[in-house]
Amino acid sequence: MGKAAGRISAAKSAAVDRSRKARDQRTADTVASQRDAVRKAPLRKAARKALRRSTARFQGRRLLAALLAGALGLVGMVTTPLGRKLGWAWLMYPGRRLYARLTRTAEERRDQRDEAIVAALGEAEAASDAEAAEENDQISDMAERPVGPTPAAPTTTPDEGENVSGFRFEEHAAEMETAAQQYDPENAMEILAMVEGLPAALTSVANVMQVLAERADSEFPLEKPVADGFNDIFGALMAAVAVAEDMGPLFRQAHEQDIARHEDPRNGAEAEKGWNV
Repeated sequence: MGKAAGRISAAKSAAVDRSRKARDQRTADTVASQRDAVRKAPLRKAARKALRRSTARFQGRRLLAALLAGALGLVGMVTTPLGRKLGWAWLMYPGRRLYARLTRTAEERRDQRDEAIVAALGEAEAASDAEAAEENDQISDMAERPVGPTPAAPTTTPDEGENVSGFRFEEHAAEMETAAQQYDPENAMEILAMVEGLPAALTSVANVMQVLAERADSEFPLEKPVADGFNDIFGALMAAVAVAEDMGPLFRQAHEQDIARHEDPRNGAEAEKGWNV
């Protein structure tokens, strides 16, 4: 029965791990996609503005071609009958031919400009992706770098009076509480980043309970109900993680217009400050 219970507990833990990893991956993909869109938003906005300028330039040249063709069309009213009579095609419809030639040239130049703008956007996005990948690699290297264990606060046993190291979870939690009380964000976008990082933070806290449950069941000299208690805490924290995962979308939905002013400001961040009342 003990072996069967152990296998059931292991299968349950494995299932929870798989579910947690899949959920974490979905959250990471969503956050990465949103950060990618935010990072590339200024580049894409500049490209759209350049494409609009290119189109306006093309329309201006078309208007100029129409004016010139109209003026030459007056001359064509005389030269066209003469060219038809003499069989000279170059005297016929000079206004139409001038308009077609100028418009065709303007279209070719607009296509060249648009291709250059799109190519420049692709290069800028590729450079942005490479820079982001390099930053992620640096963060990963820092995370994987071996760090010496942090000495825990010494505790004194009542019987022997010896100083021993312990896992003082309450001290780390108290530090987090103090940091939350002293938290002074520079802007609301910083709060959004904190909210979107809550699932990962709570998952780490839940993992602590899972580790304690596993070690209480297999290493520590504790009874089974104690390990079950750690497992219950782990389940409650994972339920909190599920709630935290809804906080990011809820925050973005509730403050959609405010976030849009930061992520996609109209005519640049300086112009958008005109609405900062």
